[in-house]
Amino acid sequence: MSDSLILPWLFCSCLFSAVTLAALYLRRKMNGFVPGDRSPPSLPSLPIIGSLLSLITDSPPHIYFQQLQKKYGDLYSLMMGSHKVLIVNNHHHAKEILIKKGKIFAGRPRTVTTDMLTRDGKDIAFGDYSSTWKFHRKMVHGALCMFGEGSVSIEKIICREASSMCDMLTESQNSAVDLAPELTRAVTNVVCALCFNSSYKRGDAEFESMLQYSQGIVDTVAKDSLVDIFPWLQIFPNKDLKILRKCVSIRDKLLQKKYEEHKVDYSDNVQRDLLDALLRAKRSSENNNTSTHDVGLTEDHVLMTVGDIFGAGVETTTTVLKWSIAYLVHNPQVQRKIQEELDNKIGKDRHPQLSDRGNLPYLEATIREVLRIRPVAPLFIPHVALQDSSVGEYTVQKGTRVIINLWSLHHDEKEWKNPELFDPGRFLNEEGNGLCCPSASYLPFGAGVRVCLGEALAKMELFLFLSWILQRFTLEMPTGQPLPDLQGKFGVVLQPKKFKVVAKLRADWEKFPLIPLIKCGKYSFIYKKKVTMDTKLKRGTRLESKFKKKKKAIGLQSLRHLQAHTHTHTLTLTAQCQNSAMTTSLGKTYDHISFTVSYPT
Repeated sequence: MSDSLILPWLFCSCLFSAVTLAALYLRRKMNGFVPGDRSPPSLPSLPIIGSLLSLITDSPPHIYFQQLQKKYGDLYSLMMGSHKVLIVNNHHHAKEILIKKGKIFAGRPRTVTTDMLTRDGKDIAFGDYSSTWKFHRKMVHGALCMFGEGSVSIEKIICREASSMCDMLTESQNSAVDLAPELTRAVTNVVCALCFNSSYKRGDAEFESMLQYSQGIVDTVAKDSLVDIFPWLQIFPNKDLKILRKCVSIRDKLLQKKYEEHKVDYSDNVQRDLLDALLRAKRSSENNNTSTHDVGLTEDHVLMTVGDIFGAGVETTTTVLKWSIAYLVHNPQVQRKIQEELDNKIGKDRHPQLSDRGNLPYLEATIREVLRIRPVAPLFIPHVALQDSSVGEYTVQKGTRVIINLWSLHHDEKEWKNPELFDPGRFLNEEGNGLCCPSASYLPFGAGVRVCLGEALAKMELFLFLSWILQRFTLEMPTGQPLPDLQGKFGVVLQPKKFKVVAKLRADWEKFPLIPLIKCGKYSFIYKKKVTMDTKLKRGTRLESKFKKKKKAIGLQSLRHLQAHTHTHTLTLTAQCQNSAMTTSLGKTYDHISFTVSYPT
């Protein structure tokens, strides 16, 4: 081609390309194919590694993403290797993604770590959005409703663990105690009772194994893993993956054991726990010809769901309780106000119950404020766009990963006055006698199709554990020790750093016994000074008359006083008979009872 023809040819080619692109643009606009039709601001990116160099910082991710918001705006993107990631920092965009376009953004990314944890996404939290997932979630939601809020059985379980916690605090009062292990044990027992109808004592081998593998999974997953960005790296030796495989193997053996036990003992007429409910739902779907071909529901789905509830339900709730205690010792005036509310509305004749939640707005507001100021998951589990769409004015391509920065939502100065100030009053109405939500920028449990299934259970646990503890104890820092650090350590959840507290029995409670914790026929009433007496009652002996013969022992009047401090206003003892256990009410005759009683000297 001669030089004289090159310029006209280039001009015609450019003109044709411009016209073609303009036509395509207009067509897409008219068809609404890509609303907004422009990409959000983006961090610098390089081939292969993406924006990783721009993410090198000493700040935890949720804080750094909030800082980048000042430069790039509320919505910006970055590249994690070859994956495009959209960072969301305000509630308008978050709710558009979670609620308005929830099904479009309901996908989950596949990573090496999550595939290992969930048997390739066969759980609820990390499973990809599909007909199988929808059926699976519906089944789990129905099962949880049977044992969730309003369930008498789950309330009794939580109260039992709260009572055990109070016993421990009474025994160690005025001593510095790290409550983290006890909180973990208590919450783990609640979840075990919910899932397996099991509860464990301190030192139980199976229980200790459970705690060990759970902590191993948390510690391993918490580390930044390049193998999730560059999966091909798993061909090289990886210490963290090796530990994770070992912990998952221990977990799976336990889950399989419980599953096999439940299959043997299963009855359509009795549902003891969540695993029974899931088995029933699975069998019902099979009997109704909802075959695995239709929904892909397998034994793995049931096991991984229980693993989900166990794993997420323990770590998150325990962490919120630890943050609550940290903020209460930082703010003794808040603690006193909660105790005044408990004294006025509950008194000292009984323990708090779930039905009291409406009468304890300040305690409920405090829990909400803890969830706001230190969200347990400051970054939501990533979502994935399942088709081309938009967020706000920006185009979002299919396959884009979306991370909602809950920290930014809960610390948005446009939505919250003094967001770093701990102020439960912001969640109270003007009269101070009812709850309110002062901002739409509050999503502690998410929203939409991916909302947290354990929300109701978590709220029950937080309310009952905190109300039981604060009703009789004041939490303080040990003399000479600094207050807990409130920055937290980012990982699977945002954890407070380790700290110890002193639990002091409140003055008004020193002369009152704790409500007995029932354990295998042994009952313990704790007074200011503990004196124990073990005895056996012969057939026909009345409990009151036995004590009346003892100098300085509990007489009939005191026993009635104890009776008035129980939930049911009936003190129940379990008689250990030769062939079976028998439960009778106070004042009746007994066979042989082995019990422990503490009474004032």
